[in-house]
Amino acid sequence: MGDFQNEDAIEVACAPSFSIGERVIARSVIRNDGTYTGKNMGELLVNKGDAGYVTRIDMFLQRFYIYAVHFVETDRKVGMRAKELCTLDYLPDDVLACLGERATAIRPIGVPTRDEVAMARR
Repeated sequence: MGDFQNEDAIEVACAPSFSIGERVIARSVIRNDGTYTGKNMGELLVNKGDAGYVTRIDMFLQRFYIYAVHFVETDRKVGMRAKELCTLDYLPDDVLACLGERATAIRPIGVPTRDEVAMARR
């Protein structure tokens, strides 16, 4: 994995850190830098700990991956860098236990809940 803390690094020389459909959590508060339509600059977009899914992977300046993340609770899609995210799909069980309900609030895409399975059987 690349050195994502180094702004001079060419991140796209390595494989993306996350994949489409992967559950992720925001590592910090994200505010609008002027690129999010319909919100004022500086307005809060994502809180630290908000969970979502990677829905698309793009590049910025042919140097950085930008992950389009759909934050389910707010129904907001925000472009984020790898250093702003942490996976929920590949964490050890003890870490997931510390995260509690936030980690289990969203499930992997395509995996039905028990209620959805029960409804389908009716």
